[in-house]
Amino acid sequence: MPRRQEPKVAASSDWVDEDGIRQPRGDTHAWIPGTNQTLCGLPLHRTRLARFHHVLWVDALWLADTSDQRIAVCSRCVGAAGGRRDRPRWTRVNPRP
Repeated sequence: MPRRQEPKVAASSDWVDEDGIRQPRGDTHAWIPGTNQTLCGLPLHRTRLARFHHVLWVDALWLADTSDQRIAVCSRCVGAAGGRRDRPRWTRVNPRP
């Protein structure tokens, strides 16, 4: 049985952290290496998204929460990658009768 590959990151721009490592910034999408589109269906070349082979998708979610850089995570990619495990699922607080 083939192993499922972890999603990496494709983003519209980048920044360099204090260790000298290129990190994603701007519109950030999940991407499986070996394909030419994001998990939400955007073609990488046509939308001019840069690939970040060294950044896992879960690390990009963590960067979006903790970094002061502007990182806009694609909600469709979050759903396609399996959602955010660190946040509780949506529940109705006051259901109608």
